[in-house]
Amino acid sequence: MEIRRMRREDLTQAAALEEKCFGADAWSMQAFADALEDENALYLTCIVEEEGLIAYCGIWRSFEDGDITNVAVDERYRKKGFARLLLRELMQKSAASGVENFTLEVRESNLPAIRLYESLGFVTEGIRKNFYRNPNENALIMWKR
Repeated sequence: MEIRRMRREDLTQAAALEEKCFGADAWSMQAFADALEDENALYLTCIVEEEGLIAYCGIWRSFEDGDITNVAVDERYRKKGFARLLLRELMQKSAASGVENFTLEVRESNLPAIRLYESLGFVTEGIRKNFYRNPNENALIMWKR
């Protein structure tokens, strides 16, 4: 298993995993390609030799704040610590480049993700009404300051 920066050759697998995990809310392959070119974005992947890309996460920096935009893990690899490893690495690398505060949105019904984020020090500070679609659902706004 290897955690590394997302590369252009990862885009097809990342977009496929994004679609599988997020359906109508999924980012396009072009959105990922654009993120790879932006100096304020950092995307990490988890690569398993036999499978290829099985998880990724990303962040966009804005001064001292970092907005974690995507966290996806292939269903076969969930609840095995991959998201935690990726997020810790993402926050360490981002902190080294000046990020002090981290934020993210999560479906209010996604209890496993909420528990993970809370275990990493995130707290709920607000709600975005009808942030998600298919189905429509509120997002919790979580921060780690």
